[in-house]
Amino acid sequence: MHAPKTADDSLADWLIYLESLHPKIIDMGLERIDQVRRALDLTPQFPIIIVGGTNGKGSVCTMLESILWRAGYKVGCYTSPHLLRYNERVRINKTEVDDAGFCHVFEKIEAARTQCQVSLTFFEFGTLAAVSLFIDAGVDVAILEVGLGGRLDAVNIFEPDCSILTNVDLDHQEYLGDTREEIGFEKAAIFRNLTPAIYAETDVPKSVSRQVAAIGANFFQFSKDFGFFKKNQQWDFWGPRGSRRSLPLPALRGDRQLHNASACLAALDTLNEMLPVSMNAIRQGLTEAVIPGRFQVISTQPLIILDVAHNTGAAAVLSENLTATKPSGKTYAVFSMLHDKDIGGVVSLLKNDIDYWLVSTLSISRAASAETLVEEIRKAGISSENEAVRQFADCVAAFVFACERASKNDRICVFGSFYTVSDVLRYLNTH
Repeated sequence: MHAPKTADDSLADWLIYLESLHPKIIDMGLERIDQVRRALDLTPQFPIIIVGGTNGKGSVCTMLESILWRAGYKVGCYTSPHLLRYNERVRINKTEVDDAGFCHVFEKIEAARTQCQVSLTFFEFGTLAAVSLFIDAGVDVAILEVGLGGRLDAVNIFEPDCSILTNVDLDHQEYLGDTREEIGFEKAAIFRNLTPAIYAETDVPKSVSRQVAAIGANFFQFSKDFGFFKKNQQWDFWGPRGSRRSLPLPALRGDRQLHNASACLAALDTLNEMLPVSMNAIRQGLTEAVIPGRFQVISTQPLIILDVAHNTGAAAVLSENLTATKPSGKTYAVFSMLHDKDIGGVVSLLKNDIDYWLVSTLSISRAASAETLVEEIRKAGISSENEAVRQFADCVAAFVFACERASKNDRICVFGSFYTVSDVLRYLNTH
């Protein structure tokens, strides 16, 4: 255990300390965090939107943040994980909270935690910090992204005025269950009685429907209660308050983002009396919402794409986007994953989009070894002939190799984990 910290310590020191507080990185349960929340008297008086789901949470949060900010509201947004800086997790009016702001709120939470004589996980501590910062800043609305699951996730101690569930797919099975039905039960627990509950897919697990009925939520389902029509370079939305026509495509790329954007607009429709937004705010917000690592194009010759896709649902969307942007040349994958993810499933979904696999082991304990990645690639029927599969010391070495080999008509796609993308982003920011 590291020595207790004060507001005068650096943010880096605080983060190291927070990682040492609890014996488990993830510890599902709300009793400890709610005890500290009560000690701090954290009772938000502003509307809260909670966003859960297997994939697309970050995109939905970013679009909501952008639209509401353009509508003139003071907006707090809490997301995770971060790519380069912890500060990315908490934004007020689209601006990251600075180091001093975090250190001061951490000191306040640490005093309450010590008084309660409980430990908190890194994520639980950060969640309390985010909401405390939003209260101190006097935000008009807060958007909180679920970290993992929903029922026992730290953000679920707060009462939402609207909840969005983007989708239900297989991920984090060791915590949430092995089927969509089990996972759906966990995720749908972010819904509340007589409160809008937005579901952004057509395929609703029975467990979600049962949760909706048991909770008594006001359920709005994609294609039934809201949806969209795409037409050339524009799209029309229809939802609880009618239609919004000729909208610009979101700055976030890919057709899947129209599902996410539709969920945002459906949520805003249900919140219209407390948070009205204009068509102009929607148009500007959609075209200005960007998020690093979500099919992020950083070069065109060669085409270089960064994508944090780390499960089969995200890999399927990445495959759609790669197919839609297929170059005349070859595609190089800079690929690393965590060992507790469905590596074989991800590889199978993307094997027809990639010509050369450049794999490495991430420098964290949960990393899959390069040898394991190569074995899964081989199992998917990909031959290592013609140097189609190569191992590297790290992601950066693989990326540098790809840049040296790729012609202007080729494509480089960096994917497999937040850590894979952050390693390459960090390299790009210093070279």
